[in-house]
Amino acid sequence: MFKDNWIHELARLEQTGEPCVMVTVLEDRGSVPRDAGTKMLVTRERLVATIGGGHLEHIAAKMAREMLLAGEQQLKVERFNLGPRLGQCCGGMATLSFEPIGAAQNHLVLFGAGHVAKALVNIVATLPFRITWIDERENEFPDHLPAGVTKLVSDDPLGEVRSLPPNSYILVMTHNHQLDFELAKAIIKRGDSRYFGLIGSLTKRKKFDRRLEQRGFSQTQINTMICPIGLACVTGKHPAEIAVSVAGELISLYQGHPLEQKRPLDESNTTLSGIEHKMA
Repeated sequence: MFKDNWIHELARLEQTGEPCVMVTVLEDRGSVPRDAGTKMLVTRERLVATIGGGHLEHIAAKMAREMLLAGEQQLKVERFNLGPRLGQCCGGMATLSFEPIGAAQNHLVLFGAGHVAKALVNIVATLPFRITWIDERENEFPDHLPAGVTKLVSDDPLGEVRSLPPNSYILVMTHNHQLDFELAKAIIKRGDSRYFGLIGSLTKRKKFDRRLEQRGFSQTQINTMICPIGLACVTGKHPAEIAVSVAGELISLYQGHPLEQKRPLDESNTTLSGIEHKMA
């Protein structure tokens, strides 16, 4: 007897924000591996449960993964003749549905667990993001994390940059200016982030730009760093205000809108000034 563990796994996938395709046997005629109602989950990496194995399952998994890669969200129904079409000895007919579940989510990597980061996580967790939250200080993390947030206590935050998936959204808001700079160097050097934002004022931006230039980074590379972060029209310095402003910038980006230009040389309207690392 087959062990259909897809229900628990579907709940776990939903919690972590990983998309999948649910393959269901809608109709079975003649000799088929599994009866109508049988389900299987297909992620990009693995299969959960089974619709009977063999060539039918292989083709179904291939089709499901093509849907995941293409970001398709529409239900599909396909009929398979297990004899002539698939070369299986069963000889029956099976109708399968392919139901995408969970839109592919953006990956946000957040360095720093200060006041702004805490406020931001609670907002971004309600958006189509999965979040990896990194800090050296375990006691800075709240006891309870929102769904889709993975806590990573690391003695080597800089080393974590090497293992980040490409096209990540990255925010650096640690409690240490030098660590911010080292992270900025590593992220810019990788050059494959979807967004890289650094908390700070225009003064901090100018200092970092100068130091990066001295280390051989081109202006094009340096310009991939967004600093100050957040919507320029939001000028408050309360952690919740900053968090809403930064979330708005992330929303604008994943919805396909270009980021607005920051106000030049206007220190009074930067996202954070000298108090940034007391709050970040």
